Amino acid sequence: MTSPLTHAATPPCAESPSMVAQRSGSSFYWPMRLLPRSKRAAMFAIYAFCRRIDDIADEPGSPAAKRAALAQWRRDIHEIYSGGAATNPVSAALKDAIDRYGLPRAELDALIDGMTMDVGAGLRAPDLATLRTYCRRVAGAVGMLAIRVFDRADSDTEAFALALGEALQLTNILRDLSEDAALGRLYLPREALALAGIHTQIPEEALAHPNLARACEAVADLAEADFADARDAIAGKTGGSLWAAVAMMVLYHRLLRRLRARGWRDPSERVRVGRRESAWVALRCLLGSPPAA
Repeated sequence: MTSPLTHAATPPCAESPSMVAQRSGSSFYWPMRLLPRSKRAAMFAIYAFCRRIDDIADEPGSPAAKRAALAQWRRDIHEIYSGGAATNPVSAALKDAIDRYGLPRAELDALIDGMTMDVGAGLRAPDLATLRTYCRRVAGAVGMLAIRVFDRADSDTEAFALALGEALQLTNILRDLSEDAALGRLYLPREALALAGIHTQIPEEALAHPNLARACEAVADLAEADFADARDAIAGKTGGSLWAAVAMMVLYHRLLRRLRARGWRDPSERVRVGRRESAWVALRCLLGSPPAA
């Protein structure tokens, strides 16, 4: 698990960023799809980049090979910023977005740093500070890039992007407990596990523990607080091109509430927000009347 933008089967490497997004099934597709052309292309490029490095971290392979592949992406990104040529459709689209919107290299580096945290043993019951660093890298960085595409990079929208990024990633963690356990990962913070009386870092054991719900609800509370902070940061400022980020906030807040309503007895039971609902929420936000979460 990495960026909240990414959650789908691996696409062929030759696909364009827009094809990657369309095939993904992501609830973010419609908020991105309804953006003006240049902003849509930039967001699809960011999405596709996240997918490429996400695949490196998640697919079979030796840790050394994965770290080498991520290091190569870092070199490719740095080459773009140095005026070099792009070498594939994703990096070419990303170069266009960098040139048009002034995307900061540090945020792309942060995404790679976050993916690197998933290589090898990955995260198993990290302390909360480490989990928040991970969220900042794999999700907060996406937000910090997106607000520049939306032409809204100021102190309030940066606070919004960081709070929302953590909220989305914590929601992803709660949604993907079983999937992550199959990869040997357990992102629930050790503080939440300890308060629930769960003292194992073995994913399967933690998910089978009778007190799992207490740990999950503690993480859900953290996500709810982040959603509230995100809303407060942009109170009265949801107009203009920021509507797409507001749509993402509404969709993921709905997902979190559905997860809590489902409960934690069977974490493998999928909870989703469908494409039709995603399109409706995106359209409402575009028209300036965002629906309730």
